[in-house]
Amino acid sequence: MRHFSAALAATLLLSIPAKAADVHTVLAPARQLIETADYRASGHLVRVDASGARLSYGITIKAHWFPGVLRVLVELAPPSQEAHRDAHSRILLEMRPTGQNSIQIAHPGDKTPAPLPFAKWSDGLLGSEFSYEDFLEEQYYWPVQTVVEETKFGARDCDVVKSTPGATDRTHYSEVRSWLDHEIGFPVYVEKTMKGTGVVKEFTSFGLRREGGVWSAHQVEAKVRGSVGSTLLIIDRGSAKAHLTLGDFSPSHLTHFQD
Repeated sequence: MRHFSAALAATLLLSIPAKAADVHTVLAPARQLIETADYRASGHLVRVDASGARLSYGITIKAHWFPGVLRVLVELAPPSQEAHRDAHSRILLEMRPTGQNSIQIAHPGDKTPAPLPFAKWSDGLLGSEFSYEDFLEEQYYWPVQTVVEETKFGARDCDVVKSTPGATDRTHYSEVRSWLDHEIGFPVYVEKTMKGTGVVKEFTSFGLRREGGVWSAHQVEAKVRGSVGSTLLIIDRGSAKAHLTLGDFSPSHLTHFQD
């Protein structure tokens, strides 16, 4: 009878599912990375076509978390062989956890920055796989968050979080799945599914590094699943503590291009 009871207890224990990871705990590092942002980074946005040929644009990114809003300023500089006006631009993105996001853009000669229509948020920067919206990273604040599984991505143990927007969230994605490293909470791989078409965009981070207590990637590759070619966001240098202020994101700063 004692042997039967032990066997029965073991069977009952095996039938109880393991407690799922708490999604708020899993998302905490990713949100903290956003809510403590104060960085400046520069490098190149490199488009790689089907033949392997590369076209490189200079890129500078500044980001700072102000109370209730993340402001990100992206500046794109054209290569010497392509100096048309639209290739040089500054984009100001504002992400709020409440979903009230906005994007403005300015080109040389503009007196004031112009709001970017929502229909264009999914357009690729200079035809690349990185869209304007990809720099908002609003998915970690969407109302529906689910830990789908625990798995490996390469050698890293990860929690896979599925993020789904609410009815009022302004986004062209129907869902985003993030592979968050167990130890550091950094998104080492992300899949974003487009509304309507079901097209999946893949973002893979390489060369993770820590500076001033802040994790970042030396390179992020963006590609469309099933398509040939990709775009590389390569960060050559930067500062994790840039001490940025509101003046760094002002309308006058957006439109002040140096010759």
